Amino acid sequence: MKSKNKKTLVIGAGGQIGKILIEQLENKGSSVVALVRSKSKAQKFIDSGIETVVADLEGDFEHAFKGCDRVVFSAGSGGATGYDKTLLIDLWAAKKAVDYALNNNIQHFVMVSGLGVANPDEFVTEIKPYLVAKYFADNYLMESGLVYTILRPGSLINDNGTGLIRTSRPVKFSDLIIPREDVASVINYSLSNDEMKGKIVELFSGAESIETAFKEETIEVNNL
Repeated sequence: MKSKNKKTLVIGAGGQIGKILIEQLENKGSSVVALVRSKSKAQKFIDSGIETVVADLEGDFEHAFKGCDRVVFSAGSGGATGYDKTLLIDLWAAKKAVDYALNNNIQHFVMVSGLGVANPDEFVTEIKPYLVAKYFADNYLMESGLVYTILRPGSLINDNGTGLIRTSRPVKFSDLIIPREDVASVINYSLSNDEMKGKIVELFSGAESIETAFKEETIEVNNL
């Protein structure tokens, strides 16, 4: 069943996935609010007529939730920052977003997580602190009582999206990738389709359309 048009808050709208997602939502006539951390990042959205909120995720950003029905958390500390920002953004800001969502009766919370978050010991990687932070953020969301979708994409690449994905993990390590545009498209799909609620899904480039992948495959829910 497809949901009615509702207002979606995109946290991390200034990031690559966030920008693509907002464009997709705007193109289909959805109401959207872009949350960014600086006025410089906000200006492009403002110039396009998009409702925009400037707020620091390390502070109080609950006001951005007012009037919204759905939330996408696609913010991240970024690879150039230290572990302090990983804790403050990827864990603590995500935790606060869940709390704000509860306070404001948000109907659907979509979390952009990452591959390996279910078990941060699974891969030998320099981003393990990030995986640990996201592990606890995801777990907090799952236990919150909110309606959620958690998406765990493979390594993000900047190739153009194909609209073709898979939710089962490829055998070859080099195939654990997906374009950011396709991740945005899956977020878009998740917001509009009730069968995505309560799901935790790994995402990779594949050979099936997004709709086919989710309607015909059994999506495995990974228990944290």
